[in-house]
Amino acid sequence: MTKMMKRALINLGFRVFVFLFILGAYIFRKDMLVGFMTHEFTFGISEYGISPLHVLWGIFMVMMLQHIIPHKYLSMAYFKGDVKTFNEVKGYSRLDLLEFVQQMNVRAWIVMLVWLTFNAVFAVLYLFKVIGAADMLMLTVFFYLCDYICILIFCPFQSFIMHNKCCINCRIYDWGYFMMFTPMLFIKNFFSWSLFFTALIVLIKWEVGYAKHPETFWFGSNKHLQCANCKEKLCIIKNRKGHERV
Repeated sequence: MTKMMKRALINLGFRVFVFLFILGAYIFRKDMLVGFMTHEFTFGISEYGISPLHVLWGIFMVMMLQHIIPHKYLSMAYFKGDVKTFNEVKGYSRLDLLEFVQQMNVRAWIVMLVWLTFNAVFAVLYLFKVIGAADMLMLTVFFYLCDYICILIFCPFQSFIMHNKCCINCRIYDWGYFMMFTPMLFIKNFFSWSLFFTALIVLIKWEVGYAKHPETFWFGSNKHLQCANCKEKLCIIKNRKGHERV
């Protein structure tokens, strides 16, 4: 059990707690969720003072800012676009790298298409007032929980579309916040839009890094991404479940 794996399990536990807390509020205090998602921004102060939802918003923002200005305690997966951490495989094939980039780009666009199509269903339901702001927040928190389930237990994008050997090697590893806060785009509110557009900055930063230094994203050219050199072992649960390794 590595330090990063222990940290990941703690994060998973925290996300389960957040999901259950918001689910409880959704069931028993839905009016509070609606009020938070629809009232005007007043520097974090509502009629109830600073609510737990303001704290949760702050946690979300801090988490994303850590990806824009990363620190050493993040997973090595977040540093793939940083040439300072690149450990080159001597004599790697540039042609194989090009084939990898093309293949991963196609798969990434398929994931984006699937994700936007899936969320378009909820967007239409929201715009036609079949569901409301509280439902979109509940969906966002569900995605927040699923993000770590995908990392530690099972990821449908990895299994059915990307076919990467582990999350550390994943081409779309830092798409998580953009995907998580996609429902927030459709709610006209400071809290929702600040989350979505900050997540968009995280996504753009990741894609710029990939475009500039694709060699740092491939285990065939970056030794840090090879299983023998991995110090995190975040795939241990997936391996026990018989997840395919390539």
